[in-house]
Amino acid sequence: MLDIKIEKTKNPKKKPGENEEIEFGTIFTDHMFIMDYEKGKGWINPRIEEYKDLVISPAAMVFHYGQTMFEGMKAYKTDEGKTVLFRPDKNIERANNSNRRLCIPTIPNEDFLQAVKEIVKVDEDWIPRKKGSALYIRPYIIATEPALHVNPSSQYKFIIILSPVGAYYKEGLNPVKIWVEDEYVRAVRGGIGEAKTGGNYAASLYSQEKAHEAGYSQVLWLDGIEHKYIEEVGAMNIFFKINGKVVTPMLNGSILPGVTRNSVIEVCKSWGYTVEERRVSAEEIYKAAKDGSLEEVFGSGTAAVISPVGTLKFEDEVFEINNNQIGEVSQKLYDTITGIQTGKVEDKFNWIVEVK
Repeated sequence: MLDIKIEKTKNPKKKPGENEEIEFGTIFTDHMFIMDYEKGKGWINPRIEEYKDLVISPAAMVFHYGQTMFEGMKAYKTDEGKTVLFRPDKNIERANNSNRRLCIPTIPNEDFLQAVKEIVKVDEDWIPRKKGSALYIRPYIIATEPALHVNPSSQYKFIIILSPVGAYYKEGLNPVKIWVEDEYVRAVRGGIGEAKTGGNYAASLYSQEKAHEAGYSQVLWLDGIEHKYIEEVGAMNIFFKINGKVVTPMLNGSILPGVTRNSVIEVCKSWGYTVEERRVSAEEIYKAAKDGSLEEVFGSGTAAVISPVGTLKFEDEVFEINNNQIGEVSQKLYDTITGIQTGKVEDKFNWIVEVK
């Protein structure tokens, strides 16, 4: 168990008003958690202190070789006033899998969870109460050894910062437009596509800008070898409902194993749907869209939970999905998962962890 030293700020910041619009990831709470790593000593000096800028060497290896891991999770307030987390064990498991792939020292699961709980407890009065809002939790690790040799760092910082976020869909759950990228690639099998690390997101920015300029909100990536099989959207995993079956690309080493993705699969199976995790070609989706068997398309992720897709652009063709309306399964999944997260729907899966 960590011996976390807590030093609270003497200058608390003004919190957003109840009806104030909050742009995602732009407001931060009063405190942050920090823990250091030194080779030969392990993880040391866990502490919670005032949120402030970091002092770090210009030679810190994170700046030069990109050795960094991050996670994204949320804390919610239930109607009973409890502070809860949604499946933090899965985020922690994924974080340590990313750490191993990136040669970053792992953090014992119980220590990671304790750190998350403690920083959330300190700043739990920052959790918004408005429907659809939450406290976003960003744990991350950076390599801090001041050296330019190409090796794993011998020093790291594990940091957790918190950010209140409003509803992802300010005007309701409206379908988004997706651009299928058939020129550039985000990741390849055997690379670091399944790790949650900054480089994967840097690789996606150019295509994302192209898509935005064309009026599309997200990019749907194809595999990096054959440019044939669908992988994931820039910030989400992707699902298709075809002839009554729920289909999603199987995890293959270049797709991020989403926590919400796993939740969608478990919920759909509990409802009796056939769920197929397999290779899904762009050609299959193209044909299903043309013959009418493609009934719904939706993304899943921490930020949006469920993101219905109303339009798909594939090469020179544009397909409208379900008359650009949210599908029955997409809506039901959104209501169920967000309901579990906020205590409005019974948690039959034991996914909720209370912060006490």
